[in-house]
Amino acid sequence: MEHIRTPKVENVRLLDRSSGQRKASVGTLYLSATHTIFVENNPETRKETWVLHSMVSSVERPPTTPSGGQLILRCKDFRIFQIFIPQERDGLDVHASLARLSRPGKYSELYCLSFNPNVNKEEREESWNFIDLTADYKRMGVPNNLWVATAANGEYRVCDTYPSELFVPKSATPTIIVGSSRFRSRGRFPALSYFHQDTLAAVCRCSQPLSGFSGRCQEDEMMLQALMKSNPGSDYIYVVDTRPKLNAMANRAAGKGYENEDHYTNIKLQFIGIENIHVMRSSQQKIIDVGEMRSPSMTDFLWGLENSGWLKHIKAILDAGVFVARAVADEGVSVLVHCSDGWDRTAQACSVASILLDPYYRTIRGLMVLIERDWVSFGHKFSHRYAHLDRDPKEVSPVIDQFLECVWQLSEQFPCAFEFNERFLIAIHTHVYSCQYGTFLGNSQKERRDMRLHERTHSLWPQLWKDRGEYTNPLYKAELSQSQGVLRPNTSPYCFKKQHVHQNKLFPNLFRKA
Repeated sequence: MEHIRTPKVENVRLLDRSSGQRKASVGTLYLSATHTIFVENNPETRKETWVLHSMVSSVERPPTTPSGGQLILRCKDFRIFQIFIPQERDGLDVHASLARLSRPGKYSELYCLSFNPNVNKEEREESWNFIDLTADYKRMGVPNNLWVATAANGEYRVCDTYPSELFVPKSATPTIIVGSSRFRSRGRFPALSYFHQDTLAAVCRCSQPLSGFSGRCQEDEMMLQALMKSNPGSDYIYVVDTRPKLNAMANRAAGKGYENEDHYTNIKLQFIGIENIHVMRSSQQKIIDVGEMRSPSMTDFLWGLENSGWLKHIKAILDAGVFVARAVADEGVSVLVHCSDGWDRTAQACSVASILLDPYYRTIRGLMVLIERDWVSFGHKFSHRYAHLDRDPKEVSPVIDQFLECVWQLSEQFPCAFEFNERFLIAIHTHVYSCQYGTFLGNSQKERRDMRLHERTHSLWPQLWKDRGEYTNPLYKAELSQSQGVLRPNTSPYCFKKQHVHQNKLFPNLFRKA
């Protein structure tokens, strides 16, 4: 509250540009510790607009005009609000307050940590047990005589960004695991993401090797040998480096790089060409700029869309997932996926492949399990990528946004194969940014444990499950052939669609106080 200079301003005009509103509404603006709230003066409607401060990406103050000052609020879910404030002094105060409130410096300032979690204590504890990853591995048939749980990362001893519970090949001893981890960026050694019961092939993930131009590691070579041995039907594995080959080669100069096929005799190396987080951040900004064009011609719109490169990047991620899924399902070959540190492009490729391979992840609960496994548990940097705190803007990138768009593109190609609709994807996207729940806070399982989030916040998943009626796709039929087995999408450019449904139309009350 100490950052609020003016808690209430009257005779404010608000224009919600993203909803197509033409005429500004007149009302009162309130600033609370967590929300900006606008209440219309119209006694018949008294419509309220609530915006979480954590959803605000920028607050601009254009030059003052004779009719007063204005602020432009740009939100992380692409909503844009123009606020007209009659008195310049009030405008300055609101701008200064919002600039600070939308840039929290520490986790304790975030919405999910700003209320007493001991209210409904049992419900909160139960909410964190709603998703059970061990049960999902059991559903896949793991552990078995090929894959076993390892205690090597208990207390996060070997890799502090990995989960404490991991599955590795049965022949991978603790010595091999520790040695491999020392030869991998951030200690992120090869571990199981998904096991395909029909072919016994697996999707595994790790980070790049610290090979430089000629470095090698016996334990790491043994680890990849163990991955191959854990699939009795194949005498090699694919190593999918999701980066463009030039980027991977540049990393060799910094002592990192990619696997040398002369040293790893049982691998086939495949580069995919997904660009890095900086390219993706720039691409998203370009597509936002396209959306903000006033009355563009069709030529301007299509040129802007093409120039952003956004759909080209979505295609690259889908192509990565398709390659992995085909290797596992059609060839029966296990795949090891990595990028640089193994928490951005790796998460995208592994999770898209899982959706293509397994109908369970195309259900409402299944998608929750998948995101919990490949994103939350395996250490995707949520707080850095989605600017939960005021940190380095170069760390921000729309990585999970792209994954959710890939899922949407697949649901457009296979409209009967997904139990959920696009509202479900939009709700997940919103809460990645909103900080209303503790699910997407922090950058690793260890960080969340150290922050005691299970004691201090609620999990998002039970709430989405409770509202699943809103998120159900009426075309879904579990027994239809399209819903079963492996999806085989067409990733030719003409098959991609551009989303145009705006989330605010779908969720008018999502930003109301919980």
